[in-house]
Amino acid sequence: MYTRLDQTNKTNEKVSLLKDYFTQAADQDKLWALALFSHRRPRKLLSSSLLRLWASERSGIPLWLLEESYHTVGDLAETISLLLPPPSRVVDQSIAECISLLQQLGSMTESERKSRILEVWDSMNASERLVFIKLMTGNFRIGISQTLVIRALSEVTSIPVGTLTHRVMGNWEPDKTTYQQLILSESDRDTVSQPYPFCLAHPIEATLPADYAYDEALALQMALGAPQDWQAEWKWDGIRSQVIYRSGTLSVWSRGEELITEKFPEFHPLAASLPDGTVIDGEILPFQNGRPLSFAILQTRIGRKNISAKNLKDAPVVLIAYDLLEWAGNDLREKPLKERRALLEELVGDLNPNIIRLSEMVHFSGWEDLIRERQQSRERVAEGLMLKRLDSLYHVGRKRGDWWKWKIEPYTIDGVLVYAQKGTGRRADLFTDYTFAAWDGDKLVPFTKAYSGLTDQEIREVDRFVRRNTQDKFGPVRTVKPELVFEIAFEGIQASNRHKSGVALRFPRILRWRKDKKMEDANQLSDLKALVTEGLKD
Repeated sequence: MYTRLDQTNKTNEKVSLLKDYFTQAADQDKLWALALFSHRRPRKLLSSSLLRLWASERSGIPLWLLEESYHTVGDLAETISLLLPPPSRVVDQSIAECISLLQQLGSMTESERKSRILEVWDSMNASERLVFIKLMTGNFRIGISQTLVIRALSEVTSIPVGTLTHRVMGNWEPDKTTYQQLILSESDRDTVSQPYPFCLAHPIEATLPADYAYDEALALQMALGAPQDWQAEWKWDGIRSQVIYRSGTLSVWSRGEELITEKFPEFHPLAASLPDGTVIDGEILPFQNGRPLSFAILQTRIGRKNISAKNLKDAPVVLIAYDLLEWAGNDLREKPLKERRALLEELVGDLNPNIIRLSEMVHFSGWEDLIRERQQSRERVAEGLMLKRLDSLYHVGRKRGDWWKWKIEPYTIDGVLVYAQKGTGRRADLFTDYTFAAWDGDKLVPFTKAYSGLTDQEIREVDRFVRRNTQDKFGPVRTVKPELVFEIAFEGIQASNRHKSGVALRFPRILRWRKDKKMEDANQLSDLKALVTEGLKD
């Protein structure tokens, strides 16, 4: 299945392949396939450096040659699977059996692990090794979204997509449940803390005319219709979350389906305030003295296992409530937004504003008003606006037409290409990953990396330039003659002691290739640092 999925870009064909698999596979294999496609991967127990070393020894190929092969192929699992000698025997193993083997590695010594892995490699063909090594390294990725998997599973089981999506949300482990309990049963699954699938928005630019800048108000009118049919809110830069209170249990989930209740003890008092059977959709936002703080403040708490009193003091948070999904145990998602909003206002009005706040409405009578409000986004530490149709339901995932995000224009800076590295996968033989520098006096100082934004034709053109103008090599990285200038777009910037430039960019990408500029025309590092100062003032 993996090989066939990797060889097609056609959505319907992918769904058909998934349906074939879910029709034929054993229940435990179906469960593990669902887990893998929804990013529930086995814990990584082996370093890639060990796998490289063992593969080098087993294949009789020098380690340096294996490394060079890897940089050319762009995928470690594929490189190893092709370089290993043919198997001496073939043993048919299910995905559940392979996962079980990986779980057993945790109790083995390094020599025992090596012996077991070499034994397994010797019983697999190249395509089986490819998948197995990807599972070992935690790099099991393929062009399949959870949405496609749910769609295929829905067609096999005749269970509605929305119901299935809800069932696979939250904390579940394939070896602690069954396919019957998770997918087919309506009552066996513990739903006390189970979140709902999040409703997501499309970028507004996707529905506006290409030349909408000539008259933004007219473009919005053409695309969205009457302004009185819409609700506008600020788009905050925090952690999209659901706060759930059922049967005396408070749970906080991130959009990435991570249970984060203990990471945010500020919300624990809500257990004494919320009615039973309540689910609130909102944004965890760093907040102090009546105003939001930058996402960089929130980052100081992300990833920490234990939250100290200092963390709570330095990075205080609130929940900005967007929507009410469940009230008194009743699912409200099929109610129109204006009704859900009225109930949310009633609920949040009685709660502690230092813990939870109602998402502020942006009032406007015409599209011109909203355009002016959007221009104030950065002053409010917001990313832009959210537009939601007042009669919209709370859909599963992205449903075009009802919810739109209208982000502000990104920051931009002109940088000089100084380093390049080959990409991975289909771009493994092209230089697609770039490092850009800005001027600090008469020196170029690297300030960010970016790998998206260029067309395929531009990538090939840059690739030819890199090959002809390489000045030095450091492993897979090439130092390039400083000449090409690119405009880099990014969403935010902060001071950073970990970077030589002294700054770190948020979501950098290439906006365009500035063929009209010489390298001397690129920005100064001081221009970037000025943006940091500007952000602190905001």
